Amino acid sequence: MSPTAAYAELLAKLKRAHLLHTVNGILGWDEQVNLPPDSADLRAEQLAVVTELEHAAAGDPRIGELLDELESRQADLSPDERVVVKVARRDYDRVVKLPPEFVKERARQGSLSYHAWASCRERSDFAGFAPFLQKQLDLARKEAAYLGYDAAPYDYMIDRHDPGMTAGAVEALFAELKKGLVPLVRAIAASPVEAHAERLRGFPEALQRTLLSEVTERIGFNYRRGRMDVSLHPFCEGSGADIRMTTRFDEDRPLDALFSAIHETGHGMYEQGMPLALQGTPLGEAVGMGVHESQSRFWENQVARSRGFWRCFEPRLRELFPEQLRTVSSEQLYLAINAVKPTLIRMDADEVTYNLHIILRFELEKRLFAGSLAVADLPAAWNAAAKELLGLTPPDDRHGVLQDVHWACGMFGYFPSYCLGNMIASQLWEKVRGEVPGLEEDFARGDFSRLLGWLRRNIHEQGRRYDTQELVKVVTGAPLTPQPLLRYLRERYGALYLR
Repeated sequence: MSPTAAYAELLAKLKRAHLLHTVNGILGWDEQVNLPPDSADLRAEQLAVVTELEHAAAGDPRIGELLDELESRQADLSPDERVVVKVARRDYDRVVKLPPEFVKERARQGSLSYHAWASCRERSDFAGFAPFLQKQLDLARKEAAYLGYDAAPYDYMIDRHDPGMTAGAVEALFAELKKGLVPLVRAIAASPVEAHAERLRGFPEALQRTLLSEVTERIGFNYRRGRMDVSLHPFCEGSGADIRMTTRFDEDRPLDALFSAIHETGHGMYEQGMPLALQGTPLGEAVGMGVHESQSRFWENQVARSRGFWRCFEPRLRELFPEQLRTVSSEQLYLAINAVKPTLIRMDADEVTYNLHIILRFELEKRLFAGSLAVADLPAAWNAAAKELLGLTPPDDRHGVLQDVHWACGMFGYFPSYCLGNMIASQLWEKVRGEVPGLEEDFARGDFSRLLGWLRRNIHEQGRRYDTQELVKVVTGAPLTPQPLLRYLRERYGALYLR
């Protein structure tokens, strides 16, 4: 068989597995958005079956044969084809090490655990959720062992979400960040400047929906290939051809829905920015969750909390909510948008203290995987860490250890991606401002095309050509470091609170 024919057959096999993955994703989206409450048992079985089919397609022995053939004829391949073969080999070798029954059990348990978490979170019942969490932790360790990480299971969970990263590398980055972040948090807490976000009350949900639809479409999301719905925990699912995003609404916290929507739109635009023709291949897929989160956090924070952005959208906000904003000046509104105040809930956290929430979860996950922290002792450990890092103690587990969906879904090692994403976003922000001057003026005019174009070329269209840290260095010219994030936070929030 010629290399051209072998490569074409490989792409067809990879795309078939990807199509099954997208079916799985839509079932998961529907589970959190539309599923009737008493249908969870059926959905668990549906997800298990589709996951089994996806696993079989991704582990098709013919893929291994094609990779063997193409690897033996590297000189006949283009640089892009060599990237596809290299990354596809890594994926394939991992897939075939996981037994089909294990993959099916993991999918079924993920669905059951999600519904248990949703119910137990509502009742603040950690004891009821603990057996499901223990099962997810056991499955994660088992998966790591199948992949050869039995001695370092948390390294596997980190690498699974952010290729090339280890727990040790994350720990070093977080230690450096924490050293510079804690003094900044303390200085802002001592500032006499007050941001009164609590004055923003009584914003009708229907009008909030109008605003967030207009904003997310204006910054670049294509609603002909996506939609926005409501879920208990906001998320983004899908590939560039079909993106499903969610947010949640509170009429007395109008900024939450907007910024959650912008965050998920950042994820969606990353997926929409990869070439459709390459979907299902490594050149049409995201690097990892740290880079994915860099895109969502970039739009949510660097862009949507800027003065230029609000010079564009404040008039529309006041047009939709004239009475609610009648006594709120432009400067008061901007301070409310950039309010800094420690909170117990990660998703409600401001940009400055947010990373402390991630450090808290990272430290607890390390201990869970090391065996030095039992699941039963997790609430007490969480509360102690919240007190130490945030100066707050949760009144109940709903506001503490049960607040996030990630562990219910077996997504251990994902939390560090948020903080890595903040670091990457800030490093990209420094780079793009040097290469594309005048972005704030663009934002004020409602023009986000130059920024989105830069991200398309430098991040989205790269696919999985590089691992996380390689991509950062290629694009910015420097290794990943928390220093740009610290500089960015001092620049934006120092101007507001430390003047």
